[in-house]
Amino acid sequence: MSEKHPGPLVVEGKLSDAERLKRESNYLRGTIKEDLQDGLTGGFRGDNFLLIRFHGMYQQDDRDIRAERAEQKLEPRHAMMLRCRLPGGIITTEQWRAIDKFAEDKTIYGSIRLTNRQTFQFHGILKKNVKPAHEMLHEVGLDALATANDVNRNVLCTSNPVESELHQEAYEWAKKLSEHLLPRTRAYAEIWWDQEKVATTDEEPILGETYLPRKFKTTVVVPPQNDVDLHANDMNFIAIAKDGKLVGFNLLVGGGLSIEHGNKATYARTASEFGYIPLEHTLAVAEAVVTTQRDWGNRTDRKNAKTKYTLERVGVEVFKAEVERRAGIKFEPTRAYEFTGRGDRIGWVKGIDDKWHLTLFIENGRILDYPDRPLKTGLMAIAKIHKGDFRLTANQNLIVAGVPASEKAAIEKIAKESGLMNAVKPQRENSMACVSFPTCPLAMAEAERFLPQFVTKVEEVLEKHQVPDEHIVTRVTGCPNGCGRALLAEIGLVGKAPGRYNLHIGGNRIGTRIPRMYRENITELEILASIDELVGRWAKEREADEGFGDFTIRAGIIRPVLDPARDLWD
Repeated sequence: MSEKHPGPLVVEGKLSDAERLKRESNYLRGTIKEDLQDGLTGGFRGDNFLLIRFHGMYQQDDRDIRAERAEQKLEPRHAMMLRCRLPGGIITTEQWRAIDKFAEDKTIYGSIRLTNRQTFQFHGILKKNVKPAHEMLHEVGLDALATANDVNRNVLCTSNPVESELHQEAYEWAKKLSEHLLPRTRAYAEIWWDQEKVATTDEEPILGETYLPRKFKTTVVVPPQNDVDLHANDMNFIAIAKDGKLVGFNLLVGGGLSIEHGNKATYARTASEFGYIPLEHTLAVAEAVVTTQRDWGNRTDRKNAKTKYTLERVGVEVFKAEVERRAGIKFEPTRAYEFTGRGDRIGWVKGIDDKWHLTLFIENGRILDYPDRPLKTGLMAIAKIHKGDFRLTANQNLIVAGVPASEKAAIEKIAKESGLMNAVKPQRENSMACVSFPTCPLAMAEAERFLPQFVTKVEEVLEKHQVPDEHIVTRVTGCPNGCGRALLAEIGLVGKAPGRYNLHIGGNRIGTRIPRMYRENITELEILASIDELVGRWAKEREADEGFGDFTIRAGIIRPVLDPARDLWD
């Protein structure tokens, strides 16, 4: 990133309405409790529609039947999507059994959706079942607090079961960061767990009375795997080990992928290196980054409110110096690290603790019973006998972790019988999509429902050009908000309208380069024609081990995005 001339530390002007909403919410309470008793609508009214996001929920409706219900003079079939807080993606089998039962009994779709935020979502919770959902999570030691809206969201941590001791240390820091940066308001416990209101005054020493200007995402990354896609996140702690023990972190700040079609003031951005810190400074530095963004982030325009825009406006060095001042530290030079990949290692791997770990490929993260593939039933059966835990990955897969050799055969038998270990090619393993239709209100084009057949067609292209065992990191997102992380892919499709996408190419396999738009607003047939032509060249002209994205840059097919704030749209 080039350092631009420092701009104003605080953006003056009329505050966005979201700022009024937060200020008037009484520390995120609003009238949610009263609204739950309103049976005249299946949704939440007024400010509560947005306030419930701080409690981990989005109000959605089934867009497949929206027009039909409008014709019948009915309101949309409102239902909530609820996202659990699960730092590092680790969940016990007892907890899994509880969420499986809730999905089966109390949601419209009956499924569990693993997300690339390393947690799970319920889709289709009717209003009458919203409070029981939070109560169920509480009973098994979970919650949905701060998994959406203007707070620090679920903290990701590299899923690396092989180096189990280092991974455990990194995971503990992910949990500490999550707890340290949580909202302090008692609103969540009062509304969902019926805890009595404490007589003391609410305070938010880190997030502030009106919380953050925009959503904020944090990761803990264990090289050489960049499975969390660190450059999609505001604050990233890269684990530095010595003799197999965690000694500190490199800090990278200001990544983010969401854009708005046609708005050149929005852009994807990779995170900037701030330097190295010893472990003991981790929480102080995290707090300093969050509070600096809290105070300097743009509260007049939500489209320019994320940390990436603050860094570009005030300058990376100015922001970094303020973090040093607030934390009372000086960053040391960034320590050496290297990424070699970001995919999950599907199948069995053995950890250094002599335990086995089975990574199951879950296409699109959707856990449901399909004909001949009872995935949900299979995982429930494993959860009943497995004495270790499950680990959700940032690639929407699931790891059955900590399996003794004596249990391997029984778990593998269930997994195979339920379709959880079906053989898939590398291309499918390295493809991902957001949810999109029918439930996401922001969706412009299909993503999850589009991806499986699209990958099959890409596999046919690879077969045609005699590279069937190769892969191209492919992501599909139904709108430009970035949930599918298409703007860190080698091939990224960003939804523009039903059946139409912008095609981005030129990212790399390890997720450290933003792809550039190659063709705009095109159909699947046009996309596949472009991929066919490009893969044909790649298969013939590539250098040894050269990935597709790197080839498109070297061959001059597309210019690399070196400074997204200034040249992404050129």
